[in-house]
Amino acid sequence: MAIKVEVFSTNSCPHCPAAIEAAQVAKDELGDAIDVEIIKIDESAENRQRAIDYQIMAVPTIMIDGELGFLGAPMEGELLDKLKSMI
Repeated sequence: MAIKVEVFSTNSCPHCPAAIEAAQVAKDELGDAIDVEIIKIDESAENRQRAIDYQIMAVPTIMIDGELGFLGAPMEGELLDKLKSMI
């Protein structure tokens, strides 16, 4: 079963693109071992509710299999290393 990676972000956040890029790099390397979803909380009420359900108070936040993985953008390779250790 693939590891679920959810990246919560907003369109106005200056740090969110780095978190999204880290998730995309991980997806490129790990392929079907992970499932990446980018959730822009400022684009829909449903996305805002998902953030509320996780009690997310800041972006970017990366959830991994429903648990807090990173608050803020991870350093280069940090997300990939964490995910590799879980496979």
